[in-house]
Amino acid sequence: MIGLLNIGSLVLGLIAWILPAANLMRNKRENQGNWLIIGLVSMSACTIALLFQIFYNYHLVSIEDWSALMDTTGGVVVAATVLILVTIVLNAVNLIVYRKMLGK
Repeated sequence: MIGLLNIGSLVLGLIAWILPAANLMRNKRENQGNWLIIGLVSMSACTIALLFQIFYNYHLVSIEDWSALMDTTGGVVVAATVLILVTIVLNAVNLIVYRKMLGK
């Protein structure tokens, strides 16, 4: 059951990237009033994905699996950094694109 935290984290991380990317690729003539909601859902998915990783690390500490914790911590830090940076960049691009469209 605990292994599902890693799968859930991966799925939510992908959702955090796919939502703003798909929103950027949509037809510009469609109603774009929901870009703010998509951004909020994307950031929320990113946050929950990181929370799942914190819960998984807590599980490793509680069962005292120090070798697994030491082996995976570096990868988790790199993956979390990439997840946060890409999510912020995609949502910032969405913000810039759709604020310009609203200004026209």
